[in-house]
Amino acid sequence: MSVASSITKRKFDVVIVGAGGSGMRASLQLSLAGLNVAVLSKVFPTRSHTVAAQGGIGASLGNMSEDNWHFHFYDTVKGSDWLGDQDAIEFMCREAPKVVYELEHFGMPFDRNANGTIYQRPFGGHTANYGEKAVQRACAAADRTGHALLHTLYQQNVKSHTQFFVEWMAQDLIRDADGDVVGVTAIEMETGDVHILEAKVVLLATGGAGRIYQASTNAFINTGDGLGMAARAGIPLEDMEFWQFHPTGVAGAGVLLTEGCRGEGAILRNADGERFMERYAPHYKDLAPRDFVSRCMDQEIKEGRGCGPNKDYIHLDMTHLGVETIMKRLPSVLEIGHNFANVDITKEPIPVVPTIHYQMGGIPTNINGQVVAPKDGDPNAVINGLYAVGECSCVSVHGANRLGTNSLLDLLVFGRAAGNHIVAAGLKARANKPLPADAADRTLARMARLESNVGGEYAQTVANDIRSSMQKHAGVFRTQALLDEGVKQIAALRERVKNITLGDKSKVFNTARIEALEVENLIEAAQATIVSAAARKECRGAHVVVDYEEPADSPKNPLGRNDVDWLKHTLWFSQDNRLDYKPVKLKPLTTESIPLAVRSF
Repeated sequence: MSVASSITKRKFDVVIVGAGGSGMRASLQLSLAGLNVAVLSKVFPTRSHTVAAQGGIGASLGNMSEDNWHFHFYDTVKGSDWLGDQDAIEFMCREAPKVVYELEHFGMPFDRNANGTIYQRPFGGHTANYGEKAVQRACAAADRTGHALLHTLYQQNVKSHTQFFVEWMAQDLIRDADGDVVGVTAIEMETGDVHILEAKVVLLATGGAGRIYQASTNAFINTGDGLGMAARAGIPLEDMEFWQFHPTGVAGAGVLLTEGCRGEGAILRNADGERFMERYAPHYKDLAPRDFVSRCMDQEIKEGRGCGPNKDYIHLDMTHLGVETIMKRLPSVLEIGHNFANVDITKEPIPVVPTIHYQMGGIPTNINGQVVAPKDGDPNAVINGLYAVGECSCVSVHGANRLGTNSLLDLLVFGRAAGNHIVAAGLKARANKPLPADAADRTLARMARLESNVGGEYAQTVANDIRSSMQKHAGVFRTQALLDEGVKQIAALRERVKNITLGDKSKVFNTARIEALEVENLIEAAQATIVSAAARKECRGAHVVVDYEEPADSPKNPLGRNDVDWLKHTLWFSQDNRLDYKPVKLKPLTTESIPLAVRSF
């Protein structure tokens, strides 16, 4: 089948894949600059997973107590366990107040203080004066901040005539002989037809791959599509071993309860009713960073102090906050309690367990959102025509562990920065590069394989096996033996992915075909995670391997963190399933570097 004759082609200045917070923040900059922009989304834009964010946007506005970006910068570096790039972290923390005020001017309905300023709440790991005391930094719209953000951005995009392609799924990046990205292939779900979307710039904003785990706060759409596209196009994935377990997912349901609960004063209690976080983090208590709190909860359960008949969860207690505060500040949490735990949080504690929530790793980028990969000795050589922002990217501002509220901030800062950088490139003045002759070949071959496969497995059978393997082998606490076993299992699962069979081969709105294509993305994210994790022989941030744990006063590797051998970013290449590494950027843009130290709370 020749590309020229049979596939519909459309031309744009920019194609954005994903219509969540980062995709729509970038598209807004581009539309306002008069560029011809297409935004592809598997779901209606306001159904993107950004809508599920609850707690707030981290920005040092100082509305409630003294704060500045230097404190935010310090907290983020410390939170990342020093794996975050300090130039990108400085850029994000300095830009934070600007992007929040911009949202306010777009009409985002933040909660207000009595004097009219934006309401801010404390959040885990955020402190004043370099770790001295908790600070109110999370700019919140009750506990529906992501919802308010996404609707605000969608309205602004409608106003500026952004073109949305709803219920389209991007399949593969198109790269020419120079390695430049010149467009994407995509499938229109309604018809099942493959299209080529030519672009001077492609921006990936596809969100995370949290669905590689069995218990996840992530929506079912979070299948790592951008990661799969990048990996198949020969682009490495960075730091995929680092996955955040959110301390408070509803036990049995996996639905997120915002850290804003603890910001408002909620307390974690064990079976004895003890506020156990005081033992582990005497200073930060329940507001220690997420990786730390999740491990403490897991430890309590392991040592037999879990709650419930099977002693397998922890209680989150909000009863002392009072009905009025809960109704005003945590209305969605009240609703979630009723719907998913059959609990009235104003009267009784709610059962919670650590649940997979966020990927710190992703497609490597610089602070302009440009995708970078090693070339000719430069670890960060720019790939022309390709940008990535949001959770699918790795700038890396989150390093080995993200602080709460920094994800919405990441979307806004780097979505905007990428938009500005693309606008400054003067795309209007130049033509689209010609398409290579084999532009759609990879996608058509994948489709043909699905059509012709017989006697294989159903996509969800394979997907569920990927999820149970990842849950078992790459959890809150890992062991080298478990990781090594996981590497073998996921490699075997990759072979099974190749044989997935469709029971229904019809074209029109065939969700089974979409799910099968999603599993091809899931396996890339899962293999990147497990192979990178098995190779990292230390404990850092969210990656804790029991074999390498050491006490905080260990002279060589305090808390198991080995800065001599492992203060570096992992890069995983799909083609030959190999790893490479690149240095962490310890030099900020304008301020002093935060020196390495033992993380204590």
